[in-house]
Amino acid sequence: MPVLLMAALVMLPITVILLSWGTAETAIWQHLIETQLGRLLRNTLLLVFGVGVCVTLLGVSLAWLTAMCDFPGRRWLDWALMLPLAVPSYVLAFVALGLLSYSGPVQTLWRDTFGVGVWFPNVRGPGGVIFVLSMVLYPYVYMLARGALLSQGRGLMDAAQLLGRNHIKSFLLVALPMARPAIAAGVSLALMETLADFGAVSIFNYDTFTTAIYKSWFGFFSLTAAAQLASLLLLFVGLALIAEQRARGNGRFHQQAKRKRVGFKLRGWRGLLASAYCFSVVLLAFAVPVGQLLFWAFETAATDIGPRFWGLVEHTFLLGVMAACALLTMALLVAYGQRLKGHHHGGYLERLAGMGYALPGSVLAVGIMTAFAYFDRALINPFQVFLGLTPSQVLVGSVGALLAAYVIRFFSVAYGPVHSSLERIRPSYQEAAQMLGASKFEVLKRVYLPLLTPGLLSALLLVLVDTMKEMPATLLLRPFGWDTLAVRIYEMTSEGEWQRAALPALVLVLISIPPVIIMIRRSRA
Repeated sequence: MPVLLMAALVMLPITVILLSWGTAETAIWQHLIETQLGRLLRNTLLLVFGVGVCVTLLGVSLAWLTAMCDFPGRRWLDWALMLPLAVPSYVLAFVALGLLSYSGPVQTLWRDTFGVGVWFPNVRGPGGVIFVLSMVLYPYVYMLARGALLSQGRGLMDAAQLLGRNHIKSFLLVALPMARPAIAAGVSLALMETLADFGAVSIFNYDTFTTAIYKSWFGFFSLTAAAQLASLLLLFVGLALIAEQRARGNGRFHQQAKRKRVGFKLRGWRGLLASAYCFSVVLLAFAVPVGQLLFWAFETAATDIGPRFWGLVEHTFLLGVMAACALLTMALLVAYGQRLKGHHHGGYLERLAGMGYALPGSVLAVGIMTAFAYFDRALINPFQVFLGLTPSQVLVGSVGALLAAYVIRFFSVAYGPVHSSLERIRPSYQEAAQMLGASKFEVLKRVYLPLLTPGLLSALLLVLVDTMKEMPATLLLRPFGWDTLAVRIYEMTSEGEWQRAALPALVLVLISIPPVIIMIRRSRA
């Protein structure tokens, strides 16, 4: 049963990580408690709180302006505000440091203008990390809140104003409570991405549990300590999911009939202020980073484009294609299996199978590495000895281990478009085909696959880009010699070579734009 297999695959790393507490790492934990654990906890909580507040304020305010108001430039700002999703957090992180560090152009101009002793914000502090992650993650809240506000229409707001409420009070008392489930879902996604982030926090040298997992693995050479730290990160993820469910309350999403959009007209200085606010967000989160990447890439392209670079592109694309094919196959089998058994059968297993997206890449890497190391020792090595071969690691450090992490992490990304496309196909097509003697496999091949082509292509593109951008799992699990564009960015930024990291970062941004366009079209549907 495909859904049971997928659920078991998701539970494998979680179970292994929780079982890691059966082995004591007293010396390492004593060192962590004395020197780092308090700071890790404080940094992680501060980051989650700061990003949560910022993405809520940004996402909700921008959604309100574009969904319920009319102002100059609203038509193109409506979709442009989604473009920051195409910029990986670690890319915006090193661009921000390159521009705002002491030797960067912004601080240099600042000193030339106001003098050397004039105060300038500390870019490498927690405020810098919160700013970068908020700029990248606010579109999750914006997209869902905008959809919820559009579905309400203007009638409720007009009714509130007839009762004596102004625009602000009508929004706070009527529109905002009704959009709370969507806002909670968006904030939840942003917070889980914050907990899972490794690239941005490592570039800023801002220690959180994700960086501690990496240091425990490669610094202390202790996979067990890394797994135990990963279990603490899992606790944060679980708390975030519980908080999201409580924030939603009994709210439900309902698809309403399309209605003509009638926005409040913002005239004069109010309209200009709204345009400036939205445009500044697009400028800071997308236009400036991409422009700086183009400038740096132009400077280094002549020396960096060569066999090594094309090898990175090949590895990145090959891993993405293999993961996308595996995920599409699994998503199609699970969705078709659930269609055959009815909509409600296996609901809990479906949710469990989709939980992998909430698991940080570093957590997955530790769980899969631990499990595969055990399989190598307990199953494969004895079999090799039986055959007269020298025992060696087969699963650990293999492409299969990395693909397993991708399948667990991005199954829900592939399953969403496939499942929604399947739901739009009438069951009568299947019934008619079966009455004509077609088997279940023939129904899938000759009826569903042609009709599912748009959804399958959307899922393929989304998964392909997500796997190519993924950094922590790739960094920890990649086989020897299988460096990717994301790994190259990490290597260059670790050495402060912002210009050398620009070319692979620009490639990742450009390939991320098409799936963002797909999401924009869906949010408008």
